[in-house]
Amino acid sequence: MLLVTGASGQLGSRVHTGLVAAGLPAYAGSRTPGAFGPAGRLLDLDDPATLDLAGVDVLVLVSAGYAEDDVVLTRHDRVLTAAEEQGVGHVVYTSLTGAGDHLGFALAHRWTERRLASSGLRWTVLRNGLYAELFGQLAAPQEGVVAAPFGSGALAAVARQDLADVAVRVAADVAADPSVHVGRVYELAGTTAFTAAQLARAWGAEHRPVTLGAQRTALAGQDLLPFQPAMLMSIYSTVAAGLLADTRSDLPDLLPHPPRDALATAVAAGMPEAT
Repeated sequence: MLLVTGASGQLGSRVHTGLVAAGLPAYAGSRTPGAFGPAGRLLDLDDPATLDLAGVDVLVLVSAGYAEDDVVLTRHDRVLTAAEEQGVGHVVYTSLTGAGDHLGFALAHRWTERRLASSGLRWTVLRNGLYAELFGQLAAPQEGVVAAPFGSGALAAVARQDLADVAVRVAADVAADPSVHVGRVYELAGTTAFTAAQLARAWGAEHRPVTLGAQRTALAGQDLLPFQPAMLMSIYSTVAAGLLADTRSDLPDLLPHPPRDALATAVAAGMPEAT
């Protein structure tokens, strides 16, 4: 039996759907399991009493990273402890690209990778590149101008569905043969890198990036959670510095199809009707 955490989320839902489409018995772990019918299983990483992993051979742990670091570390530790205690055979963890250590949300991913390595579990780490959809949304034009402070930096972005397809492939492989992918760390950056200027041209917009300081001031006036401004600023600055442009990737070897056009995916996500 397989179980996907965060199955109500944008990545987890795609992974669960893909496993079901492949004919694999997969539970959908969620705070709202009723949406999945008999496949739903209550799983709230903030409530240890719900961490029932009985009968799970392969756990796809979709990072619960949208919170303060101490909250995320506690969530991940709880579920991995439950996996150890309840005899889960293999954990597939959706982490962050190795080039992303300067991002504001990298710490929890690296901690979780170390926690896995020191556990008694079999594991595989999928180091996901940043979503093409996110790049498109953050760079989306306002009144015909792309002003996000990405500068001239390129991003090797990935379509979210491609990352889900890799997770499905790896989890399915492990379910069929527990000896495969053990202890492997796969880098899943995009196979092409593109800039906010290229997005602007695709939208027919002017590219006029503001400074990081101006963007920080703008974020201060928005209704954001306390940890969000630092997280967003780290994306802007890391892309602008060119640190996420490397296209060396295991993605083509693990996908059952050619990678999706990440530039087109970003363009679609940033269109006015999509934002």
